[in-house]
Amino acid sequence: MNTIYLLDLLGTFIFAISGTATAADKKFDLFGATIIALVTAVGGGTIRDLLIGSTPVGWMKDLNYLAAIGLGVAVTFFFKNLLVRLRHTLFLFDAIGIGLFTILGLQKTLAAGLSPVMAVLMGTVSAVFGGVVRDILCNEVPLIFRKEIYATACMAGALLYCLLEWLGLQYHINVAATVAFIIVVRVLAVRRGWGLPVVK
Repeated sequence: MNTIYLLDLLGTFIFAISGTATAADKKFDLFGATIIALVTAVGGGTIRDLLIGSTPVGWMKDLNYLAAIGLGVAVTFFFKNLLVRLRHTLFLFDAIGIGLFTILGLQKTLAAGLSPVMAVLMGTVSAVFGGVVRDILCNEVPLIFRKEIYATACMAGALLYCLLEWLGLQYHINVAATVAFIIVVRVLAVRRGWGLPVVK
């Protein structure tokens, strides 16, 4: 298995934990928590695949993704108190996850023959729309609609990836630089309160 595939599974696992933790905060039962974990982990990729006409969608062709989600649910169920104390660590993994999913979505869209503009948009969809579906199902205002910088970091990272690829940088350097950029922007945005102007 290649590194990107393993990182994709790791991102799926982390997002499943995020979804399950959100469901636990809402006092959902185990079935409800599993559904929230599923949509958080693969919702963005599912929407992307449907939009670019790649069916069956990725996770339906590889049971390892369901295994990663199941493991995320189990870990959260049995170790929720520990995870609460590790929220800062989970936040960092979430930032890594959106960075990876941005690149994976962008690459898959380019491989489908669509333009770089569409690839940037689909990379962002891959990274954040699972969280949008999660928040809607949990009766929360989705994070990307609030002032906090989230989707903007993914979009900027996707643009950086396209630029570095155009400049001819090696693939692994490009991936590492893009993920690092998204992580740094996301972390700084939260710590320093960066956000886009609010419509009044």
